[in-house]
Amino acid sequence: MKNIIKSFLKKFISIYSSTRIGTIINDLILKNIMNQVSTVTHEEIQLKFATPNWVTRWRAETFSNKEPETLEWIDSFPKNSVLWDIGANVGVYSCYAAKKDIKVFAFEPSTFNLELLSRNIFLNNLTEKITIVPLPLSDQISFNTLNMTSTEWGGALSTFGKEYGHDGKHMDMVFKLPTIGLSMVDALNFFNIQQPNYIKMDVDGIEHLRLKGGQSILKKASQVLVEINDSFNEQLNISKSILIDSGFSLIKKGHHEDSYSTGGQESTYNQICTNTNIH
Repeated sequence: MKNIIKSFLKKFISIYSSTRIGTIINDLILKNIMNQVSTVTHEEIQLKFATPNWVTRWRAETFSNKEPETLEWIDSFPKNSVLWDIGANVGVYSCYAAKKDIKVFAFEPSTFNLELLSRNIFLNNLTEKITIVPLPLSDQISFNTLNMTSTEWGGALSTFGKEYGHDGKHMDMVFKLPTIGLSMVDALNFFNIQQPNYIKMDVDGIEHLRLKGGQSILKKASQVLVEINDSFNEQLNISKSILIDSGFSLIKKGHHEDSYSTGGQESTYNQICTNTNIH
């Protein structure tokens, strides 16, 4: 019955959209959808987020409790620090950090998320605080594809140049975006991006490759927050080795049980490490 209803609706929409009145109405609906905004308040900081679909609404609604350890970590930054938000998605954490007088470089290669990221920066009057870097990071400069499991605004679980996801298993790809990847070192040297004091990295499975391409950057950073799946041994072991070699020690590890209880993310944790050579 569900499939019959879906089939009927698709056919009806196809016919309806081919008419002039249907086109006009669709344009008005789309404009209204893109103008939907949710307001979030956390620790007396008010943020506005564009919420055109269920994913972005969910990100706004769960802002304070999805990753409390990430918010607490950002709260600890001294003012005027520099944060690299690698895998910024639609920018909820970039915007929060910028509201606390942090200079942010938001790395996000998904064309579907970039529109919402830019809208959120503008909505919160943060164009002087956040710089978008619309390229994926990897271990070296390369031409490859960003492989995506979702084309929804606010979607996640994409990876550059690999066909495995956050758990090391094969991804069910629905879209491929040809682009150029570069390392953290390349980003700093070629684009003159500021050396980060703090690095947040959430790139769904290839965190170890990003770390591998940025050891000289890591050695000068104060702290990093890296999302690692403890069941993905390659990611875990390589990431741990690189961080230790770069002078880092684990100080906190956590995730919210409700947010990470499904989809194979039970073993995924935000791991916060501090550079013992700096502190």
